[in-house]
Amino acid sequence: MAESDEPDRIWDEYDWERFLQQQDRKTEKYMELLERYIDDPNRDQIIAREMGWNHLLDKEGRDWEKTVDSLFDEELITDAEGDEGEDESEDGFEVHPLYQASFALTVWIDQLFEEVKDLQNQPAAVKLSTHVAIASAKLAAALSDDDVDEIGMTIAYLKRALKAIMTAIDGAMQLRKDGAIDSDRFGTLNQRLFQIRDGVIQLMGEYRTEWRRRFEAE
Repeated sequence: MAESDEPDRIWDEYDWERFLQQQDRKTEKYMELLERYIDDPNRDQIIAREMGWNHLLDKEGRDWEKTVDSLFDEELITDAEGDEGEDESEDGFEVHPLYQASFALTVWIDQLFEEVKDLQNQPAAVKLSTHVAIASAKLAAALSDDDVDEIGMTIAYLKRALKAIMTAIDGAMQLRKDGAIDSDRFGTLNQRLFQIRDGVIQLMGEYRTEWRRRFEAE
C-alpha cells in the first residue's frame, strides 16, 4: 500500500500517477548521473550526494549497500539455478492473455528486424521496438498484483502501457510511410498493436468499474 498523508484513504489512479511521475523524474536524474560519472571511482558517493541519499554516505550506509549487493548476487545465483524445472505460476502476469500478446509482439518485432535489412537503424523502428517493450513491462507491473487496495496503481500502470502502445503505433505508421516495411508486414503489425491497445482500454474500463463499485459507494 502506498504511503499517504491520509493513511486510511485508498489511493486512486491519479494519486498513483502523481507518485509514478515523481519516481520517473528520480529515475531520469539517476540515469543522467550514472552516465556522467560511470567511470569515476567515487561514482556511488557522488550519485548518492546528488540524489540526496545522505544516509548512504556514512559508514553504516556503505555497509548496508555492500550487504544488499551481496544478497542481490546470491538471489541472482539462486534464481538461475532454480529456473530449470520450475513450473510457471498459474496465477502470475505471465499467463494473462494481454501480457502474452505484448510479449509475443516483442518477439515478432525482433524477428522483423532480422528479416528486414537495416530496419533496426531506422529511428521509427527503434521507437516501435522500445515502446512495445515498455508497454510489456508496464502490463507486467499492472497485472502482477491483484490486491484490491491497489486498483488505482493497476489503472495507473495500464495508462502508461496504453501511452507506450500509442507511441509504438505512431512508429509503425512512420515506418509504413517511409516505405521501410511492406503492406503485409505492416498489416500484421498494425493488427497486433491495435489488439493490445483495445485490450488495455477494455481492462482499464473493467478496473475503473470495480473501483467505483468498491470505493465510491462507501
